[in-house]
Amino acid sequence: MRLLAGPDQARWGRAGRPVRCAAGVAATVTGLILVAGCQFPGAGSSADSSPTSSGTITVAAAPGVADAPLYIGIRDGLFSRAGLTVKVVPTSSPKQGVAALRGGSADIVFADYADMFYAQELKPSPHLLTVADGYDAGPSVMEILTLPASDIVSPKDLAGTTIGTDQAQLMPPTGPGGHPRPYSQDTLAAWSVLESDNVDQGTIHWDPMPATKLLDALKSHQVDAILATEPTIYAAESQLGAVPVLDACAGATANLPLYGYFTNKAYADRNPGAVTAFRGALERAQAQASMAAPLQTALTKSAGLKPQTAALVTFGTYPTTLSAANIQRVVNLLFFFNALGTTLKVPSVVFR
Repeated sequence: MRLLAGPDQARWGRAGRPVRCAAGVAATVTGLILVAGCQFPGAGSSADSSPTSSGTITVAAAPGVADAPLYIGIRDGLFSRAGLTVKVVPTSSPKQGVAALRGGSADIVFADYADMFYAQELKPSPHLLTVADGYDAGPSVMEILTLPASDIVSPKDLAGTTIGTDQAQLMPPTGPGGHPRPYSQDTLAAWSVLESDNVDQGTIHWDPMPATKLLDALKSHQVDAILATEPTIYAAESQLGAVPVLDACAGATANLPLYGYFTNKAYADRNPGAVTAFRGALERAQAQASMAAPLQTALTKSAGLKPQTAALVTFGTYPTTLSAANIQRVVNLLFFFNALGTTLKVPSVVFR
């Protein structure tokens, strides 16, 4: 790591246990930000201009909490009114999404920022462009949880433990020299908070596995804690009585952009009208996702959640504008933890 973080601040988790959250990395991240302003030109809300085009756009995505507005837009005809037919093809990883963009079987991919910015640095790689900001963090949408009888009651207690996480995708878990580093959007945020809490990262063993295995691993004591997002958090709390120890999206990582929609430059150059119309319709769908009824319906229909689960999971935010400065925070954290070799300038990879 390149710099030292400062002290932390106190916070209480949903289960009443003390949770300590990131604050110290904020100064570092602020110092690394390369762009200013709130909204990238040409990437703001399109609700008034209502751009239209024609044609079919294929989106590679995995139905879930983060991309629920995509299915709201399809179901409510927002894309069709913009002149588009949007087809979703399932993908299980950012690696598959990048391959789909490169091979032409997808025009747009929904994926996490950390993996996609890492992909942008790889050679050869499609020249990726960010089309829209899809999902930003909110309180308690990404947590480290333990069993209720665990001796782990604060972030400092995580030193020397094994934490189960979703498996690595494009990003390798180690860097040059075999040194551990964040390997996903989740671990990136968690490392930032732990750094602020002065927890020695080198003492923690991160155990990547399929997300569907996290609950069993915690229940069987294969791991001491899990780093999870919704709806796994809700499942862990309701089925195992799991309690949060750390909110990975607080302090320096509060409102951190998590997922976005990406295309490649070649497709955007050939189809600027279609990409603009897609973004405009998606932003209107993102606005609808701020209302409980459309969001919960999308999650039960597309993501397969039970109505009770859809009503009780914790959500982040679905932005209706794209802020290059906010997304730059992800790049700065990746660079801070040596997961990127350079501080990519986000405005250079935003579709105008």
